[in-house]
Amino acid sequence: MRSEIISVTTGSRETVHDITRECADFVRAQGGDGLLHIFVPHATAGVALLELGSRSDDDLLAALRDLLPPDDRWRHAHGSPGHGRSHVMPALIPPYATIPVLDGRMALGTWQSVALVDLNVDNPQRQVRLSFLSD
Repeated sequence: MRSEIISVTTGSRETVHDITRECADFVRAQGGDGLLHIFVPHATAGVALLELGSRSDDDLLAALRDLLPPDDRWRHAHGSPGHGRSHVMPALIPPYATIPVLDGRMALGTWQSVALVDLNVDNPQRQVRLSFLSD
């Protein structure tokens, strides 16, 4: 298995950050067939496969705001208001995804992208581990 870590700056607001290009570059360098595993070693971020660029990212953030309001209801209460919801979010959007790779290319659907989802405005720097398991 080959693995590398990429750094992602998510900034100081909730974000759905496209990492498709970085994932594609990584698997292209590996070549051949296998599996790409994407893992975010943070308790407050997740990985989603969805259409980006058509405001789906805005829809996802709106849905998460509805499901996990950024208010003072959370028992986990350090950090910015509503920080506790960031710790619940990975149960809905897991911190990992696995994608088939065929001939050095991710076998994503036509409109699928790979995104880092981060609601934690207190931590603007994230790491993402990309691992490739060849056949």
